[in-house]
Amino acid sequence: MLVINLKSKESLIFDSVQISSKNYTYKQIAGGLSLIISLFTGILIGVICKEWLSALIVVVLVFVFSYYVLAYVLNRYIQRKIKVIYKLISQEKASMMRAGSFDKTIDEVRVDVERWAVAKRGEIDRLQNNESFRKEFLMNLAHELRTPIFSIQGYIATLLDGEIDNPEVNVRFLESAARSTDRLSDLVDDLREITNYENKRIKLDKVDFSIQKLIGKVFEELTVEAKEKNISLGIKKGCEGDFMLWADKTRIEQVLSNLVQNGIKYGREGGSVTVGIYLIGKRQVLIEITDNGMGMKPNQSIRVFERFFRTDEARAIDKNGNGLGLAIVKHIVEAHDHTITCRSEEGKGTTFTFTLDQDRN
Repeated sequence: MLVINLKSKESLIFDSVQISSKNYTYKQIAGGLSLIISLFTGILIGVICKEWLSALIVVVLVFVFSYYVLAYVLNRYIQRKIKVIYKLISQEKASMMRAGSFDKTIDEVRVDVERWAVAKRGEIDRLQNNESFRKEFLMNLAHELRTPIFSIQGYIATLLDGEIDNPEVNVRFLESAARSTDRLSDLVDDLREITNYENKRIKLDKVDFSIQKLIGKVFEELTVEAKEKNISLGIKKGCEGDFMLWADKTRIEQVLSNLVQNGIKYGREGGSVTVGIYLIGKRQVLIEITDNGMGMKPNQSIRVFERFFRTDEARAIDKNGNGLGLAIVKHIVEAHDHTITCRSEEGKGTTFTFTLDQDRN
């Protein structure tokens, strides 16, 4: 029975170093054993018979005979078993053996098998994680699709049951069904956009533009929403300086709109959403959007960029969201070869930070 002991990578590296001090082939093992057997036999004959010349001849004959027998046995019953193991774990090793160049020591084989076992364990873990992600994705997708579909079904069923002739009901129900249809359409569009980003089908239209002006435009468009919750929008003190960026202006506006809107949506009454702009290095600008809203737990903030992920509190506040906005934001920033991060503290607020390139000048 082959027992595989999964060791750490450090242990495997250590074993690889140690192999050089005990790198014995099956021929060397056979030679060593034959020498021991022949010397023991020769000494025994010399002591008993007092014929040291005869003992020397016996030593030579026993050594030669023992060597070929042991080499044959070791090669047939050990090396061939090792080859079978290699055929199971690696096509590359199998092709090498067919070429006749296989000559591995036991220790080298052991380390190779352990490495293979660790790699397979990692592959199994990745497959299990992917399967869990797929199940969660399908469950979330079904949840997001179910609400508008059920709404549309309910409105249409009510109209077909006779309310279509009721002028006070028919138009209102049709308008509600239309809104649910729009929600379905938005969901499909967002999924298609994410898929295009993941498959690198989105071509960015980069231009030089003022980040300060773009932030002002986003604030202006969201002023009404902010006033409904008495939330102030502004630039952080000390960050009033303007920077010209080299990026896809339309998509960066989408990023800013989503992040600021999130700050308004999940912000506290009378709170604030502020944007900071900082020059880092020579050619990069860091943009930071901060709110003082309800915040998130640590295990939630690390998942905010996952598709369909929303906290229970967020679902209670916004029943019409689909949880794809931040996933799209992440893909847009990464399409510009930059990254976005989130840090949040429950009850104190959330900060999103991402970087972009300065203009080409």
